[in-house]
Amino acid sequence: MACCDKSETDLWTVPLIALNVSVRKKLELYLNPRNMVAADWMVVAETMGFNYLEIQNYEATNNPTRKVLEGWQARSTDASVGKLLSVLTEVERKDIVEDLRPLIDEDVRKYCESLKKKSEPPVQVNDIDSCVPRDRVGLTLEDDPDGAPELFDAFICYCQSDFEFVHEMIQQLEQTDYKLKLCVFDRDVLPGSCVWTITSELIERRCKRMVVVISDEYLDSDACDFQTKFALSLCPGARNKRLIPVIYKSMAKPFPSILRFLTICDYTRPCTQAWFWVRLAKALSQP
Repeated sequence: MACCDKSETDLWTVPLIALNVSVRKKLELYLNPRNMVAADWMVVAETMGFNYLEIQNYEATNNPTRKVLEGWQARSTDASVGKLLSVLTEVERKDIVEDLRPLIDEDVRKYCESLKKKSEPPVQVNDIDSCVPRDRVGLTLEDDPDGAPELFDAFICYCQSDFEFVHEMIQQLEQTDYKLKLCVFDRDVLPGSCVWTITSELIERRCKRMVVVISDEYLDSDACDFQTKFALSLCPGARNKRLIPVIYKSMAKPFPSILRFLTICDYTRPCTQAWFWVRLAKALSQP
């Protein structure tokens, strides 16, 4: 099976088990809520071939999307990654396909590599396997693979055109009495690894919070869009104040709707500029 290519045809040969927990959780966040304007888990289940009684039974569970995927995987011989993408496209949820495709491709790559390793005969050597577990691999400049991973107070989500303001943020928050530790991708992350994998690891496990630098350019950045949505998926309803949106210059485009329910730290208002860095520092210093 030549599934290590990421073409659409090959994905139909990759079973659903290739998708890890992270991707499945994001699917649940998209599909579990009942949606009046877009297809939810019920429409997906119907398209997969589940009948009315089966869907009613799934509706009584706490996580219907998870149950549908498990049931489909268990009973259907065509429950593949390609078929899942086809179903989502058929029910007009291309937004899910576009958002999750990088993560799905990464899972498929890992699954194919795992199959390849299992099919290869073991190499007879006396040396201990040099493979390093994921959580012990150095991701940042200060990481010690043999010790504890480097941790940060906040991950800074920004686009390249806003880096001058990010540099000011470093000066105001790291090089003052606040002594906060910020994760700035272009400064702190070692080159060479998959951007999506590193970003997810840093946001979920290494950083207490995420500062989102909002601008017109931010709205056009695929990387910023992924980072923001990933962080939101970790804290539905913003219960733990994980995301802090920051505006530092006027915008011509509308403010992103997915962040409208969060309190904004606004640098553009002259009357509050004197308190801007104090407010942001206090927010990032919370446990």
